[in-house]
Amino acid sequence: MRIRYDPLRGLEHRREILAWSMYDLANQSFALIVVTTFFGIYVNRVIAPSEAVGARWWGAIAGLGMLGAVALGPILGAIADERAAKKRFLVGTGLLCSTLTCCLALLGPGMLWWAAVIFIPASVAFNLGENFLGAFLPEIARPGQMGRVSAIGWTFGYLGALVLLVLSMVIVGLFGLSDPEQWRPLMVLAGAWFLLAMVPTMVVLREKARPSPRRALGAVRLGVARLGETIRDARRFRHLLVFLAVFFVYSIGTQSVIYFAGVIVMQDFGFGIQKLLWFMLQLSLTAGAAAIVTGRVQDRIGHRLTVHIFLAIWTASTLGLAVLVSDPNRPEWVFWVLSNGVGFGLGGIGTSSRALIGTFTPSHKTAEFFGLWGMTYKFAGVVGPLTFGLLKAGLGGSSALILLTSSFGAGFVLMFLVDERAGRESAEAAEREAGAAADALDAAAAARAGAPIGGS
Repeated sequence: MRIRYDPLRGLEHRREILAWSMYDLANQSFALIVVTTFFGIYVNRVIAPSEAVGARWWGAIAGLGMLGAVALGPILGAIADERAAKKRFLVGTGLLCSTLTCCLALLGPGMLWWAAVIFIPASVAFNLGENFLGAFLPEIARPGQMGRVSAIGWTFGYLGALVLLVLSMVIVGLFGLSDPEQWRPLMVLAGAWFLLAMVPTMVVLREKARPSPRRALGAVRLGVARLGETIRDARRFRHLLVFLAVFFVYSIGTQSVIYFAGVIVMQDFGFGIQKLLWFMLQLSLTAGAAAIVTGRVQDRIGHRLTVHIFLAIWTASTLGLAVLVSDPNRPEWVFWVLSNGVGFGLGGIGTSSRALIGTFTPSHKTAEFFGLWGMTYKFAGVVGPLTFGLLKAGLGGSSALILLTSSFGAGFVLMFLVDERAGRESAEAAEREAGAAADALDAAAAARAGAPIGGS
């Protein structure tokens, strides 16, 4: 049977694209096994003395992990651009997160402070790593292929999620790990998976950027100086800033889904661990399908339209779930249909948003701009889950789900303010100016050194 579609056909840097995508596959173990599925429940039911205390601690340490990434992301991104150190930061954060993920297995009843000490830096490292990974996108993909390459990485991520979920289901079923107290081996699985799967990234992916000539400055001063330049020049990149504001609005809903999916399924719909894993498996399948479809179409139809489509799907799906959760006679099959919509939106919104940021980013500011993107997403991860948790505790699951619908619906409307073409043209103009400035600096340095310029 002949395969008609080859996602890598016509792409440059194929080996690097595959190695880059492997990091998306690798870090799914922390995102899925730790954050979305198991660790929040483990904190609530095993480490904390009560579920109420556990819920407060889980919200607090999750928020602090996000705040750490918010604070460090733009500065470290600027330093990485100046020092051409994106790969060093990417590998370093991956190694730290994978090691600390394994250490989560050491936590037992009453070890709330140790849970904070281990989870918060692991979360910071994970979220910073996502920034540095995204910063490679404009280097390994041409402008007209950025959405396609982004979708390849996203598809690898959901492929990893599928394999991890099947492994988890086999382990839980084979060894009878239905009680949260027995979930420690799953933390070791998540850490080991992260470490092993990122090896191709460490070996193959290359840094193409050149260090800035301003190396006399200290790293932190240099990063702050560069970030200040971006802020002063914000009017030039106003299209990027508008999109980041809209991205924040709908990411409040995205982050709430990520942090509370397991809680919603087990508490509001009354599912056990096996149905929770089947729910996560379905979510990953539909999300992976969405990433594949997005990779095939978004460069042709435009990234803004792609984002619009997925926001419409998510608005309808979460509204349906909000209505369903308040119905005591709800048919279960309707839940599974609506959760397919949630999964499809989850898979498409991430890759299309990342590709749109890449379109608005000049090549000399990749880590910096993706640091701003990461900062926006992580700050939504502080506001969204905190607000969702308070609404859920005070008003119930239906009212909390309305928050998701409002976030996605508002994002859909506000996306009309984003001008994709003008943003791309601004990035291209800035890139040309930076190239001319770099050539002038090289020529001046050569002249000072007494080297001949332009011939004998």
